[in-house]
Amino acid sequence: MAEFQVKHAEHFMKEALGQALRAYKKGEVPVGAVLVSNNGEIISSAHNCPISMDDPTAHAEILALRKAAQRTGNYRLPGTWLFATLEPCIMCAGALVWSRVRGVIFGARDSKSGAFGSVLNINDVPGLNHRLEIMEGILADECSGILKDFFRRRR
Repeated sequence: MAEFQVKHAEHFMKEALGQALRAYKKGEVPVGAVLVSNNGEIISSAHNCPISMDDPTAHAEILALRKAAQRTGNYRLPGTWLFATLEPCIMCAGALVWSRVRGVIFGARDSKSGAFGSVLNINDVPGLNHRLEIMEGILADECSGILKDFFRRRR
């Protein structure tokens, strides 16, 4: 794991939490993501928007990858790190593999659809030619807290 990302993990996760708060205020499930270069530059950031965009693929991670690919002019994003407030789902995990992101650092586990250890681990899928470095639990209480509050208010 790149020492820079570990050292500054809380800083980037706070950026992702800011994105999650934007989703919360829009009535979207509050998940945020930030894609960071290996030297610590934020390349892109996004929050969940499937409801407002009428797009089931508009998860924070997918939107951050799309923005980064457009910004860099390349669909492959080697050496980058995705910070996500919630463990990415199967769809997002697949996109992270195909884009060749180096690693994922997430806050809260997702017991219903997490694809980096909770429901399955995409790194264990045979035949895939790329594996991601994983770090979890960064600001986990804050990341799970915003989700719990969101769903508590919806009930």
